[in-house]
Amino acid sequence: MALIVQKFGGTSVANPDRINAVAERVAKHYKEGNQVVVVVSAMSGETNKLVSLAEEMMEDPDPRELDMVVSSGEQVTAGLTALALINMGLKAKSYAGHQIKILTDEAYGKARILNIDSNKIQDDLKAGFIVVVAGFQGVDSDGNITTLGRGGSDTTAVAVAAALKADECQIYTDVDGIYTTDPRVVPEARKLKSITFEEMLEMASLGSKVLQTRSVECAGKFKVRLRVLSSFEIKGDGTVITFEEDEKMENPIISGIAFNRDEAEVNVLGVPDTPGIAYQILGPIAEANIDVDMIIQNVGKDGATDFTFTVHKRDLTKTLKIINDEVKDKINAREVVGDEKIAKLSLVGVGMRSHAGVASKMFKTMADEKINISTISTSEIKISVILEEKYLDNAVRVLHKAFDLDKG
Repeated sequence: MALIVQKFGGTSVANPDRINAVAERVAKHYKEGNQVVVVVSAMSGETNKLVSLAEEMMEDPDPRELDMVVSSGEQVTAGLTALALINMGLKAKSYAGHQIKILTDEAYGKARILNIDSNKIQDDLKAGFIVVVAGFQGVDSDGNITTLGRGGSDTTAVAVAAALKADECQIYTDVDGIYTTDPRVVPEARKLKSITFEEMLEMASLGSKVLQTRSVECAGKFKVRLRVLSSFEIKGDGTVITFEEDEKMENPIISGIAFNRDEAEVNVLGVPDTPGIAYQILGPIAEANIDVDMIIQNVGKDGATDFTFTVHKRDLTKTLKIINDEVKDKINAREVVGDEKIAKLSLVGVGMRSHAGVASKMFKTMADEKINISTISTSEIKISVILEEKYLDNAVRVLHKAFDLDKG
């Protein structure tokens, strides 16, 4: 008998028919003698609908009340899933995040899980119940409902699996595993049987939307075995996220290509080349709770330098306003320029550690296609570049072929 946590996303529970299909899949694992905990997202499109309703009441909704509104979507799905299981003659109970005390900090809209009281779930499992948990939500120390940010149900599932010491956490989504890149861009993209946590963390953080970044971080921290599977295909083993690089270490140099169309670039030009300049620019951005991704500072010349960083496109207007209103004059910057027509592309692979020439091959391949690169960032197992968005699809295709990612 195994203890399995299964997470089903919005498309998997988009309507009553799909919820019933989820219940049948859960029931199959339960009838095989396993203990099963199910974590569900809101029905597809429901969260956006709830946000829109809140914005009709208030242009910039109060964060506490917005969390109260949007958390209701997952609670509805949890109750409906439990009802579907009960209708099949099975014992099931549903819980909202605050009922099983998923304790979080007070950061509304992007709260982090601090602790989970697993006693109630364990008692129900011992009594033969299937436990259904509303994902994406928790409660702070003052009893206020909080939400974990977009994709937060993945994090809920991994955190619950960690608290229960589950044998496996299965993430069911609309794809049947992790691919070398997006098959919609490269039809030859290949499903991976396994990928290391390091690689998956890079892929998730760089734009691959199959798993939420924080869920992968949590899985790595607590050594939770993850598997990505399709909600719509009964057969198939999906992709396992492993902790070992094992014998594959000497095979593929690159495991995948991730990309992100949702970033914007901010250039602060002609700033003083002095200690602390990065903090003076980015400090106010951090205080505004805006996440910064790539950061590049050019070599100083004549006492001045250019400072470049990227943010999510939705934060560009706010970021430019902060820089222009609070920073530009203080540091005597010459000019502030924003660019939305960019994309980020990244090669990821633990094989980079033991193979030279990856960067030169990447840059030559792009140069041959007349694709210009504006910004480059590297780590031990990844190379990321910023390019014009109009060249992104072609860049992904030629790099996928150049690194033989279509070959098993």
